[in-house]
Amino acid sequence: MTRVAIVTGGTRGIGHAISVMLKKAGMKVAANYAGNEEKAKAFTAETGILAYKWDVADFAACQAGVAKVVADLGPVDVLVNNAGITRDATLKRQTRAQWDEVLDVNLGGCFNMCKAVWDGMLDRSFGRIVNVGSINGQGGQYGQVNYAAAKSGIHGFTKALAQEGAAKGVTVNAIAPGYIDTEMVAAVPPNVLEKIVAKIPVGRLGKAEEIARGVLFLVGDEAGFVTGSTLSINGGQHMY
Repeated sequence: MTRVAIVTGGTRGIGHAISVMLKKAGMKVAANYAGNEEKAKAFTAETGILAYKWDVADFAACQAGVAKVVADLGPVDVLVNNAGITRDATLKRQTRAQWDEVLDVNLGGCFNMCKAVWDGMLDRSFGRIVNVGSINGQGGQYGQVNYAAAKSGIHGFTKALAQEGAAKGVTVNAIAPGYIDTEMVAAVPPNVLEKIVAKIPVGRLGKAEEIARGVLFLVGDEAGFVTGSTLSINGGQHMY
């Protein structure tokens, strides 16, 4: 059976790698994106994967977006909640708008997307959901109270939802990436990035494909006994 997968934030960075790896594994993949039309078109031209535009922070848009994917590709078996943004500032300088935007996209987006696919997964007695958290949701990070709170919330969300789906064949897991060589990390000032890498025991940034391999394992038909777990892929930077 060919599985249908949605990857949010699926046309760039870690999401790009996940979308490509799931396609190579034989799945029909829909890559969601929020705004960069040019990169989305280039992504589809490069990979042959359809890109769908909607804002994961918008509940109604998620419902409509998933309905469009179902009409085009079939019922959704796999959901990877990867979409995320940063609006970094210390609490002293952080605005309520910066807090709300990050929480609405990073954590609210998980709720909105899970809500859109959940009933169908329960009805078919199969589903695989992977929520992308962060090392900074596990250990915190200076200047990221909004981001760390949202990503930490993802880990709790994952454990709670896993309990609701377990008896019906729907697994819910999380991946907590460390610092990965993407555009988001490239935006970090070089002197700061150098200090970050110095704290990673393996001595380098991770690769997006290394996160994608973790996702591929968790969404497999054979991974039905793994649920409510968080897989940390961070080069040994944070262990617990």
